[in-house]
Amino acid sequence: MPINPIRQPALLPIPGQQVVRPMFKSMGIAASGISAQRQRMEVIAQNIANADVTRGPDGQPYKRRDVVLEAATSQNALFNPGNPAAQAMGSSKATGVFGSPAFDVPLTSDGPKAIEVPVIGAQSAGTAPVGGEYGVRVAGIAEDQGEGRLVYEPGHPDANEAGYVRYPDIDTTQELVKLMDAKRIYEANAAVFTTAKSMLRAALDI
Repeated sequence: MPINPIRQPALLPIPGQQVVRPMFKSMGIAASGISAQRQRMEVIAQNIANADVTRGPDGQPYKRRDVVLEAATSQNALFNPGNPAAQAMGSSKATGVFGSPAFDVPLTSDGPKAIEVPVIGAQSAGTAPVGGEYGVRVAGIAEDQGEGRLVYEPGHPDANEAGYVRYPDIDTTQELVKLMDAKRIYEANAAVFTTAKSMLRAALDI
């Protein structure tokens, strides 16, 4: 029997079936968490910086903002190679974290935005996973519609006829606690990403 000089690959992917790369998928999930928490920290820092802004461009006090997160799917995950949006971002100039612009999630406009927060139920026995296979993504930035707090300052230029000033509904203590929470989650995802990268490097050295 003649020997084929061209060695055929031992394992070929089944046509129409997605090739699963668990190591790269774990890095993508961790990377999505890093990106989401980075944007969350930026929004929290913006809230703290504007805690005493009584008059914005629209003449109203600053509105507190919150980042709304949701489980990513194969159609909208930033780090899924099959997502056309991720492919388009990856083909542009890499300026983001880890050299990929996909890590730089653009902030939405400063105007109010209605956001439908998804509710993820608990997974029961024998059912398919409810999400998380592609990590997390930022669904948008919600704007607090509260009126804010009133402070008696008759000499303030924005005081009303009774001498009260409307300040943003922002508690800096709570914002700092949220900032610490986002920082811890960011560090946890970074640790997962680093560990997965080390495991992949060790596998390549075998």
